[in-house]
Amino acid sequence: MSQKVPRGLLLVISSPSGAGKTTLARRLADEFELGFSVSTTTRSPRAGEVEGKDYCFVSDERFDAMIAAGEFAEWAKVHDNRYGTSIATVEQTLRSGTNCLFDVDYQGGGAIRRNWPEESVLCFILPPSMAELERRLRRRATDAPDAIARRLAMACLELEHYGEYDYLVVNDDLERAYTELRAVYLAALAARSRREGVAQSLLAEAAVRRSPGR
Repeated sequence: MSQKVPRGLLLVISSPSGAGKTTLARRLADEFELGFSVSTTTRSPRAGEVEGKDYCFVSDERFDAMIAAGEFAEWAKVHDNRYGTSIATVEQTLRSGTNCLFDVDYQGGGAIRRNWPEESVLCFILPPSMAELERRLRRRATDAPDAIARRLAMACLELEHYGEYDYLVVNDDLERAYTELRAVYLAALAARSRREGVAQSLLAEAAVRRSPGR
């Protein structure tokens, strides 16, 4: 009996800046060949970032036009820059049955949950301490001291939203944190809501086998 292709899974990973979500997200995407949602942003590229792979970099004017055209499932202003997720891209991914990973902040995560409540699973990456978070930001050396101060202040606000997430992973050790994130993804794939079609098909097949004349 043929089975309908299930819609894809949207795995949302969020954290305060510097907690390590991007490193963990890319590792998971590489292992399981997940689609990686590429956000549109108005910020300038950092060293090593590639257009269309890490982000789609656009001007403020172009971002405004995309908002006016209703092209974003969500968009948010973070650290004086704007980020958005394309509705068309997400829907195409879901219809194809492809599982997709989102590296977004809590505002983006909340919007994805509102738009796709049945397909989304939300995981928040926590730093082991605020002191460690500050150390990581300073070690990264990609921001000026005033920008680091803003990121730490924003981290306090972001942490208040942990309760909106399904899973919490503490990144005190990269390997342990990845093992937990990997387990979250695998558990989400085996959720009853995603495997119910298989169970129903088996029940239908069993009913035929029990019918008279077999």
